[in-house]
Amino acid sequence: MSNQEKYQEELDILTEESPAHEIILYNDDVNTFDHVINTLIYACDHEENQAHQCALLVHYKGKCSVKSGDYKDLEPRCTKLLQAGLSAEIV
Repeated sequence: MSNQEKYQEELDILTEESPAHEIILYNDDVNTFDHVINTLIYACDHEENQAHQCALLVHYKGKCSVKSGDYKDLEPRCTKLLQAGLSAEIV
């Protein structure tokens, strides 16, 4: 295998592993921790501990990436977050 082929193979692997988009959840002064946690479990398929940690990051840092992947997968999840009254966007 030439160096060019090896480099291309490594590049292909890195490209496949890199998520194209992420849902960013933003802090607000309206929603409770329980509501945010329950919504993350429902909309993003988080485990309870993962949802709790994301809620803490949003609270203290102002925002947190809560899900990454293809836009087609993220769009309905982000819509669920928005319908639940949370502030989120896909980037």
